[in-house]
Amino acid sequence: MSQPTPSGAAPTTDPSLPQAPGPRTLRAFHQVLVNTAVANVTTSYLWFALTFWVYLETQSVLATAIIGGSYMLLVAVFGVVFGVIVDRMKKKAVMLLSSIVTLTAYVVAGAMYLAFPESTLLDWGGPWFWAFAGVILIGGVVENLRNIALSTTVTLLVPADRRDRANGLVGAVQGIAFMVTSVFSGLSIGLLGMGWTTAIAIAATAIALVHLLFVPIPERGVAHVEGAAPQGFGFRGVIPAVMAVPGLLALILFSTFNNLVGGVFMALMDPYGLTLFSVEMWGIVLGVTSFGFIIGGALVAKFGLGKNPVRTMLLVNIGIALLGMTFAIREFWWLYGLGILVFMALMPIAEASEQTIVQRVVPFEKQGRVFGFAASVESAAAPISAFIIGPLAQFWLIPYMESQDGQNALGWLLGDGQARGIALAFVGASLVLLLVVLLAFVSKPYRELSDAYAAAAPPAADDGDAAALPAPDAAAAIGEAGEDLRSNLR
Repeated sequence: MSQPTPSGAAPTTDPSLPQAPGPRTLRAFHQVLVNTAVANVTTSYLWFALTFWVYLETQSVLATAIIGGSYMLLVAVFGVVFGVIVDRMKKKAVMLLSSIVTLTAYVVAGAMYLAFPESTLLDWGGPWFWAFAGVILIGGVVENLRNIALSTTVTLLVPADRRDRANGLVGAVQGIAFMVTSVFSGLSIGLLGMGWTTAIAIAATAIALVHLLFVPIPERGVAHVEGAAPQGFGFRGVIPAVMAVPGLLALILFSTFNNLVGGVFMALMDPYGLTLFSVEMWGIVLGVTSFGFIIGGALVAKFGLGKNPVRTMLLVNIGIALLGMTFAIREFWWLYGLGILVFMALMPIAEASEQTIVQRVVPFEKQGRVFGFAASVESAAAPISAFIIGPLAQFWLIPYMESQDGQNALGWLLGDGQARGIALAFVGASLVLLLVVLLAFVSKPYRELSDAYAAAAPPAADDGDAAALPAPDAAAAIGEAGEDLRSNLR
């Protein structure tokens, strides 16, 4: 029977879409999810390793801030382009393109490591340091093309009333990936060095690419906007799709501000951790605390996000703000570790909330560019704060808190220790986030988007298969996806 469509959206009748999500498409989603997890493990592994390596060898917060900020800047620049590519191509072709480009970038990085002495690559005042880091950065940025495609495959392959839980499952699997990455990046740099680390990343990327060739994504063609192929790679069709949903632009802008604060954490979290732990132990700490990703994702996969994911997202951000004001308030390793664990448990809930909202209120044929636009705008904030906080911490906050004046003024709040300047940055950024979230709760866009989400009811499962599907169990789904991976590799 005919179902209501999201506000401002034309009914989707494109014959390229599958008949209806059901057990077969859900099984395909599990395989896509695991393959993406393997690819994400590899890019994160090399990216984390690069950050650890640079900081340990240069002892420069500024260098790591520039590297992290550059990554987010490129994500911002290419987000819309990636989104349009996702809308113009089959999803499997997009993922294959991402894997090929990433593999090529890592091979180039490996060749550079063999061609130049390590001392040359570590001279962050010279061109070869930035060329080497830039090639690895490009491989990681292109991985976001695959991640945007993954968000649209949730809509393509998962029944509408289960997408919030599928998004939670994405968070759980990414948590597993992050856990493995964190442990092995630190150990790899500490025990093997950057050369062997790059070689391992090349091999793992190649394995993921080969496996992807055997992963089925049932999509008969490319879904087009209003029956016409999208043209160009700019903003055409993006702004109308966003503005058609009341409050959606405000959601993206709020997430943008959230990333502005997140840029502070991105730039300073590793340097702070490396003042408390050795590089090997810091990797293990990140691996253990990344169980938070699994916990948060599994909770969403099991229980969903409630009737109003907009409210859920804001509540989660209040928790993040309070956490950021306390987890470095004293230089205790256990306090920092516990704070990171809780932080990682909250992040997949916030991410799943935003994705579920977009998947509900935006038509499938426009979701790639909307997700890409959101990635561009939201990611643009992080490099701004990263580029600002790096020099600010290096040349003002850290020296100030090491001085007697700083200790006299703020020692009662932050205690004493080696990294009190970084702790001050955490507290200040989190306080700003808390104030903005509280204002968002009483804003008109919050009410408008909540109403739009409620009005854009998901299509009732006309097909018996989708209606009969049981509620997803995170552990069972991950296990099934792992079995799919093993069977395809055999």
